[in-house]
Amino acid sequence: MACLSSALNTISSSSLRLSPSPKSLLTTSPTKTLVPFTSSNLSSSSSSSSSSSSIKSLKLYGVPSQLNFSVRRTSLTCNSQAEPSDSARPSKVQELFVYEINQRDRGSPAYLRLSQKSVNSLGDLVPFSNKLYTGDLQKRLGITAGICILIENKPEKKGDRYEAIYSFYFGDYGHISVQGSYLTYEDTYLAVTGGSGIFEGVYGQVKLHQIVFPFKLFYTFYLKGIKDLPQELVVKPVEPNPAVEPSPAAKAGEPQATIANFTD
Repeated sequence: MACLSSALNTISSSSLRLSPSPKSLLTTSPTKTLVPFTSSNLSSSSSSSSSSSSIKSLKLYGVPSQLNFSVRRTSLTCNSQAEPSDSARPSKVQELFVYEINQRDRGSPAYLRLSQKSVNSLGDLVPFSNKLYTGDLQKRLGITAGICILIENKPEKKGDRYEAIYSFYFGDYGHISVQGSYLTYEDTYLAVTGGSGIFEGVYGQVKLHQIVFPFKLFYTFYLKGIKDLPQELVVKPVEPNPAVEPSPAAKAGEPQATIANFTD
């Protein structure tokens, strides 16, 4: 027992506080660990050889023989807030026929000769607003409102080329906006750029047919992206000709010959 006590005294706690070198911490090979020597450890060693093997398997300062790192993977989802693609919008084409009649009671059109030249020239402006009727000329719909910018005078065609931006107002139904070339001497197509009310989300094009410039025009809309049009707007049109006139009731704005809260 004296030898045992001497051995215990010889193994001091300082001899167990071995500072592991960087190499010993970084190595992944198994290492043997010194543990405090106690009487309980001694008795365990005498009674069972398995305890000795378990002591050998312990690692210095509890550092495992292999460092396992697990990386948590997180998936990120980006939700696009872009506008729906055209494939997600109704693609059915609906025709809408409208007459625009200048009845010379709105002071339209107003010609602003900004070019200060005696002939129509680039930069001249033409604000306008005329009355709208259904294609069968039986109901008053509302008005047009917009502006034309003169791009080029065409003396050989006895007319002008304008860039036009304007809207068609249909009372409680809402409005349609268009933009594009406005030719005074032949038919042209303008882009339908949007709308409101039942026309929200609309797109397509409109054919402008000059009957008598600037007093009588006939429009054929080819509309996409909206629900079915109300029946009172879907009518069989009167064939365009210089003699067309709205019905007396529609011209007078009588209730049975107008749409709800028609724009005036």
